[in-house]
Amino acid sequence: MTRIVVIGAGISGLSTAYAVGRETVKAGLETEITVLEKKDRLGGKILSIREEGYLCEWGPNGFLDNKPMTLELCEQLNIQDSLLRSNDNARKRFIYSEEELHRLPENAASFLKSELLSWPGKLRIFWEPAVPARRSAEDETLADFARRRLGQEALDKLIGPMVSGIFAGDPETMSLRSCFPRIHELERDYGGLIKAMIKLSRQKRAERKAGKAVATAAGPGGVLTSFDQGIQELTDATAEAVPGTVRVGAEVDSIIPKEGGFELTLTNGGSLEAEVVVSAAPAYALAGMVGEMDAPLAALLGEIPYAPMNVVCFGYEREKIARDLDGFGYLIPRKEKRNILGTLWDSSIFPGRAPEGSVLLRSMMGGATNPHAIDLPESEVRALTQRDLKDIMGISEDPDFVRIFRHERAIPQYTFGHGKRLAALEEKLGSHPGLFFTGNAFFGVGLNDCVNASNNTAERVIGFLKKNGG
Repeated sequence: MTRIVVIGAGISGLSTAYAVGRETVKAGLETEITVLEKKDRLGGKILSIREEGYLCEWGPNGFLDNKPMTLELCEQLNIQDSLLRSNDNARKRFIYSEEELHRLPENAASFLKSELLSWPGKLRIFWEPAVPARRSAEDETLADFARRRLGQEALDKLIGPMVSGIFAGDPETMSLRSCFPRIHELERDYGGLIKAMIKLSRQKRAERKAGKAVATAAGPGGVLTSFDQGIQELTDATAEAVPGTVRVGAEVDSIIPKEGGFELTLTNGGSLEAEVVVSAAPAYALAGMVGEMDAPLAALLGEIPYAPMNVVCFGYEREKIARDLDGFGYLIPRKEKRNILGTLWDSSIFPGRAPEGSVLLRSMMGGATNPHAIDLPESEVRALTQRDLKDIMGISEDPDFVRIFRHERAIPQYTFGHGKRLAALEEKLGSHPGLFFTGNAFFGVGLNDCVNASNNTAERVIGFLKKNGG
């Protein structure tokens, strides 16, 4: 009987434990799986809170259905009938620029009509096919890539807000290859973004005519998907399906190698042994656990920074808001010098997020470009958010409902050189057979990325068990 311990009961840890259990049964291996979670609840940063008729998401509010991994997990858990696709409203997204909300263009015609970019900014984007391709394997920041291929205005008004919306990050420090590997591939393989779009469009038409699967494009695509009672339904169902023991209030203090495996000491004074350990804990937490065992490994893990975030949920009676809320919400370029990064119109995205006749808005404040916002008192967070909502959306009334969530380390930052750090981490792990890591600090921050990484980690665990006699 092989003992396997998974550290962390967020979606990464839970889906890894579930996948390992599922695959060991298929392989005919006998295992004992234990999941350790330091908090007194499961789910990590996934938490759906229902209060006064409002459904507030503490962290992520869904996943895109353009990739199969999370949908496949839902089918395995038999919860696919509870899936909730976002409204058509979610396709309408806005950027706040120069005191006005501009809808993001969805095609060439709307791009030409849009007043978001100036004509020099538009012409600079049209010039993109003439920009020489950078085919170097070396990393590049998102800002350097955007300036080189699309121009400064596109960086300020398009790329920057997108990076803050996905990563709460700073494009001046973020890695292109790690954050958006597909975009890097398009330049490398096609010589530029517009050239790639044209060639892929032709390829799609040919594949449709031949009845084949359509090639994927560069954009995220897909429909934002959740559940009737919030995204927490996913982690709850995964936890119930884990074929082993799930312990809360069990914080790992250190991982110590011993013959044939590891000993894990807990902060409460307990300990347990395992032949295989999978960490789905944040990078900084794992660094603390392995510091005694391998100081250089801990140092590498400590190089992965996290951006802080305040999530501000405001509920209003619908009649208090004059403008229409037919859309996903908006992001704000840094140059606008606002207090918030943007606001999601949550009750327009999914039904049931607010009481009848009311709406729910969820604003983000902080991130890598405004890290000190996490230290503001709650009264100031509320006041600054209200000020921005008044200026941007014309909301002068006080909210009827307020809920503020604090995340001191919300989203890991894939900064310049992240790929090299991952390679160095993998090399260091080679010195500790039976120790694996997964989670959003390494292979992608989205739910799909986390589930995909969990499946890959499970395959590696199974390979290790087979190689070592199970």
